[in-house]
Amino acid sequence: MNTPDTDTKLRGPAVWALILTGVASFMAALDNLVVTTALPAIREDLGGKLEDLEWTVNAYTLTFAVLLMFGAALGDRFGRRRLFIVGLAIFTGASAAAALSPGIDALIAARAVQGVGAAIMMPLTLTLLTAAVPAARRGMALGIYGAVTGLAVASGPLIGGSLTEHISWQWIFWLNVPIGLALIPLARLRLAESTAPDARLDVPGTLLISGGLFGIVYALVNANSDGWTSATVLTGLIVGAALVGGFIHHGFNNANPMLPMRLFRDRGFLGINLASLLMFLGMFGSIFLLSQFLQGVAGYSPTEAGLRMLPWTGMPMLVAPLAGILSDRIGGRPVVAAGLAFQALGLGWFAAILSADVSYAAQLPPLILSGIGMALYFAPAANVLMSTVTPADQGKASGTNNALREVGGALGVAVLASVFSAQGGYESPQAFTDGTIPALWIGAAAVALAAGLALLVPRKAKADRARADRTVAVPEKVPAAG
Repeated sequence: MNTPDTDTKLRGPAVWALILTGVASFMAALDNLVVTTALPAIREDLGGKLEDLEWTVNAYTLTFAVLLMFGAALGDRFGRRRLFIVGLAIFTGASAAAALSPGIDALIAARAVQGVGAAIMMPLTLTLLTAAVPAARRGMALGIYGAVTGLAVASGPLIGGSLTEHISWQWIFWLNVPIGLALIPLARLRLAESTAPDARLDVPGTLLISGGLFGIVYALVNANSDGWTSATVLTGLIVGAALVGGFIHHGFNNANPMLPMRLFRDRGFLGINLASLLMFLGMFGSIFLLSQFLQGVAGYSPTEAGLRMLPWTGMPMLVAPLAGILSDRIGGRPVVAAGLAFQALGLGWFAAILSADVSYAAQLPPLILSGIGMALYFAPAANVLMSTVTPADQGKASGTNNALREVGGALGVAVLASVFSAQGGYESPQAFTDGTIPALWIGAAAVALAAGLALLVPRKAKADRARADRTVAVPEKVPAAG
């Protein structure tokens, strides 16, 4: 049975789990955005078209997305700490390879391998943290974890811009190497090993979803250069959609699928996952374009562009821990829905005021509103997610949610860049602005839809989480006793 003494004994492991998983999450989340402010410098140094720039972002997010659930399954089967370390090692080595890339194709390949490493380690961070932290402190811990993720989002454009301007763009990747090398031995010494009972790998499911998502994103990225009716694009869309359909069918009918489709019968699980996908679609696609707008149109240096995005990207550092505590008190649904609504309003406001000569003072209010919205979403979303599943499904739930977020990010960059290319381009500041405005409206609409979907989460989710915590409390005590 749980006692206050049990909670005290868990403080040391819980703190180490929070530090190690938080830093690993920081690195993986940072690499989603650190490239954005370096894109103009990479384009100047290595060459490449808009499609190549998209792939420097999407090669990472796509492999990250399609392998996340497989990474969670590997951890459940072979040991979560063991696979967490393997993922860290792959991510660190690929970061060095990205820094050493002699051309754009080599950089894209290294980014893809980075995504593989991140896909193995990231879903295990939330599982390892949830197992190590007592139920009574879980909301606070997930709030801190969300703040760390928010810090990565905040510092991504700023770190990328500063390193690019003052040293070179290669250092946005070298930065990961010493951190990764330090985390590997600490994870081995300070994290407890665990597995899931009767865990099995779903190779057919992995192949179906990987091929399907790759086909769809490949078609979207190449639609403007090849044409929407070209054989390449149509084949990618049709085959990709068919493979995703096969994955869904597989999830309903296979005994041990990577993603049990039964989880989506829970209204809360369905709502929070669809909301997460749409949130990242709107947010990442918008940041991809706005970080370039601040440099190419507004004329800021990479560092100045990163600093000017801080009111948006930096807000989670301040608000996410408070949002986690608030969600414990009033439930996650209203906090998440309000955050998504604010983010949608911020993007819409930005689209309404954007022009080739818009002042930064005019940009500041929508940046702040978007930042508050992002902050209110991050920590409560993690808490809501874990409240919708049983402890046995937490690993798959974490992998699923992270995967859908990254799919949303990849689709956001592809879809909004496609709209940008159709309506504008890099030819002049006015052309860039003409392409960015309709893309931002689509991003705002996606996040507004996410706010509506968040309302599908039932009010009783918090009570369900408490019941689930009570069922998992005794089994969690067994490894500590051994």
